Amino acid sequence: MLTLVVGVVGNCVSGKTTLVQALKLHGYHAVNIPQEHSVSQRFFRRLAPDYLIYLSCNLATAKKRRQISWGQEKLDEQWQVLALAKEHANLVIATDDLSSGEVLATALTALESSVVIHRVK
Repeated sequence: MLTLVVGVVGNCVSGKTTLVQALKLHGYHAVNIPQEHSVSQRFFRRLAPDYLIYLSCNLATAKKRRQISWGQEKLDEQWQVLALAKEHANLVIATDDLSSGEVLATALTALESSVVIHRVK
């Protein structure tokens, strides 16, 4: 059976780790791609995910979720390095107004409706 790699990218505190953990519990081979910390906009391609999910949140949301030491300038830099990944993403989710369960449900719905998806058993 083919193992489909689901890559998850996004700015810091957007929910990548939470989504990856939840997707794994649902049988998907999901990986957190730390694209936002890379100098290269093409970093996500090194892992060659079969399906790419892009998550984002704004600064106000990031501050609500976690104590952060950076501001809008750093977030803008992250979005810049993530621009190519966003352009190539199969699914883009703004997580600001969504619970982690709603983000997961959105991702699962998209994955389950995709023709190329094979769940890891």
